[in-house]
Amino acid sequence: MKKFILAAVVLLSMLLLAACGGEKASESGAEKGDDDKLQVIASFTILKDMVEQIGGDHVDVHNLVPTGTDPHEYEPLPEDIKNATDADLLLYNGMNLEGGEDGWFFKMIDAVGQDESNVFAASEGVEPMYIGGGEHDKEQNPHDFIDPDNGIKMAENVRDALIAVDPDREDVYQKQGDDYIDRLQKIEQDYGEKLGDIPAEDRILVTSERAYQYLADHYNMKEGFVYEIDTEENGTPEQIKDLVSFIEKNDPPALFVESNVDERPMETVSDESGAPIYDKPIYSDEIGEQGEEVDTYVKYLNYNLDILHDGLSR
Repeated sequence: MKKFILAAVVLLSMLLLAACGGEKASESGAEKGDDDKLQVIASFTILKDMVEQIGGDHVDVHNLVPTGTDPHEYEPLPEDIKNATDADLLLYNGMNLEGGEDGWFFKMIDAVGQDESNVFAASEGVEPMYIGGGEHDKEQNPHDFIDPDNGIKMAENVRDALIAVDPDREDVYQKQGDDYIDRLQKIEQDYGEKLGDIPAEDRILVTSERAYQYLADHYNMKEGFVYEIDTEENGTPEQIKDLVSFIEKNDPPALFVESNVDERPMETVSDESGAPIYDKPIYSDEIGEQGEEVDTYVKYLNYNLDILHDGLSR
């Protein structure tokens, strides 16, 4: 009941702020921001970085889900509503990251009355994988971007979306987008070479959440995880028991814990199985704050590759 009341209050706030924002946009002629920059909404940090890398000085990006926050059940703030109302382009990942068509992102879009032609999915064209396992059988795994090959597709979609809403700068977005995609393609080659160097019997990826499904499938890694999806029921005795059994059968060189999850379930698994936890976290849903070690998508990919290669090399 509390969640229902809170959701109703948030939705009412969206509608009131959208109405005010709509009036303000109408009065001002829906002008763009400083220096005629394209006003862009990005649903989460990795997507924000992609837009900034490709758009450069020509974009002003407002990120919705901040570092350290669950992107699946985010509740937009008043400033998010205002920026979404005035945005020229709104980008979301898709793949159920933002809760799907009935999730918080599209509720916000509907509330502010945005033109759907300004809304683009970065994951368009990525072949979805499904989390599986009982109630999650038909649920898309939203973590496609952990695999650099999918990151390339996302960058292409971001570049094309910028061109679609701001065709006067097509040459700029095309050039900067292609340069950025070239960097991602080089990283994807590095993944293939370094992960391919690891013996097949050691290519066992054990994480807290089943967030690395796309990566594991692409690079022929065997998956193990505590829980399939991050919910309030994490690290149950049954989940711990199943993963300990998996570890005993597969003998992974190391276990990995994500930067944004509770470490305790994996610590219990490590204690019961004897398998060591790698001493640095791995990244999944987000990049770090500006100035931190992993504050861009390129750094995120390179960091994860270094962690995986080192952790799985005996």
